[in-house]
Amino acid sequence: MDNMSQVARAVLIEDEQVLRKATTQTLELGGFSVTACDSAEQALPLLTIDFDGIVVTDVRLPGRSGLDVLVHAMALDADLPVIVVTGHGDVGMAVDAMRAGAYDFIEKPFAAERLLETARRAQEKRRLVLENRRLRAAWISDPDLPPLIGQSAAMMQIRTLIGSLGPTAVDILINGQTGTGKEVVARQLHAASRRRGPFVAINCGALPESVFESEIFGHEPGAFTGAQKRRIGKLEYASGGTLFLDEIESMPLALQVKLLRVLQERRLERLGGNDSIEIDCRVIAASKADLLQLSGQGHFREDLYYRIGVVSLDLPRLAERRDDIPLLLASFIHAAAQRYQRQPAPWTAVQMAQWQQRDWPGNVRELRNFAERWVLGVADNQAGTPPVAADVQQRSLPQQLDLLEARLIAEALTAADGNVATAADQLGIPRKTLYDKIRKHALNGAAGATSG
Repeated sequence: MDNMSQVARAVLIEDEQVLRKATTQTLELGGFSVTACDSAEQALPLLTIDFDGIVVTDVRLPGRSGLDVLVHAMALDADLPVIVVTGHGDVGMAVDAMRAGAYDFIEKPFAAERLLETARRAQEKRRLVLENRRLRAAWISDPDLPPLIGQSAAMMQIRTLIGSLGPTAVDILINGQTGTGKEVVARQLHAASRRRGPFVAINCGALPESVFESEIFGHEPGAFTGAQKRRIGKLEYASGGTLFLDEIESMPLALQVKLLRVLQERRLERLGGNDSIEIDCRVIAASKADLLQLSGQGHFREDLYYRIGVVSLDLPRLAERRDDIPLLLASFIHAAAQRYQRQPAPWTAVQMAQWQQRDWPGNVRELRNFAERWVLGVADNQAGTPPVAADVQQRSLPQQLDLLEARLIAEALTAADGNVATAADQLGIPRKTLYDKIRKHALNGAAGATSG
């Protein structure tokens, strides 16, 4: 269940008891939570606009038919995936179902793996649709809050931690490579805290050491040459809110001692002043380096590390959550198209499969930059085949073979200008086998595939 969210749900409608039980077992072994019904009437109340699963229904049922279920589902939510099961040779029913908006149809008798492949793709589609809706709703309610995009297991865990840790007052350390979204997570934590004060971000790596202390702690008039007025530092300015210290590994050692004392006492003194000022801000620090390793080398204070790292969040590399790439790209391209007032070029399923195989060393930030270049029509390697990601060798043999098979099929379809018959001849397999593999790898739109 690698490409699915943590919970996959299916409503199954089948009036034949033996087949209903066998299909339920197949779906459950594939990771689905199944609600099995023997009639349309029993199933319809379960379908709601926020139902996060899929529907698998036999077309011939006592009472209302599977097509009635499909029509009801499409009226409720046109993006709700409905898989229709038809009798062998029941072509007319299948055609009617597809025209009415069915996600796919399966002929009896069917192999268990055929059903699972279709069900998993349908669940993935549902997941993306609902996540897009959630993102749109979040943007409408708070346009300034950057979205945390992704439904992979890693991002679901991060989102859960934000929900549980956000309302607490604990200081947090966020670890992650450049471009993994550390500030986005920090802003999400601030929003979840419901603190009324501001979110104040400071990049420790961009501040000259000469102004560092004044910038964070503030100063009194005459504290140093040029200090003509009192300045409120970032810690004090963030009162009632959150201070985000990005690249904290760059903070000078002398200031680390002072920051440690402030975090312990929740009081500070401005540079050149004697008054002890109480502060009320949450501190979220972020680092792209291993702070414990740096402390062992004498470049970061170990006591400060343990003070800010009581709770830490580790953000995954983009290569560790490839399933999120389609949703991320769609969101970034949509935003860039609005910003630049440009109509982006469409992409094929082949290209998306290739983009999911790229290593993306710059992580989400590199992906966003690529999306902007795509909208502007200057993206590199738009039609080319990128190298296989470095971590492919860490995958299991079946996973590597699936990747290789998908890539060879994508290349054959591209070379054949999307003609399936020509591609099948080139690959030396029957056309029906190629169609099955195109569905298996979700390459249905590959290079505008045609039957030929």
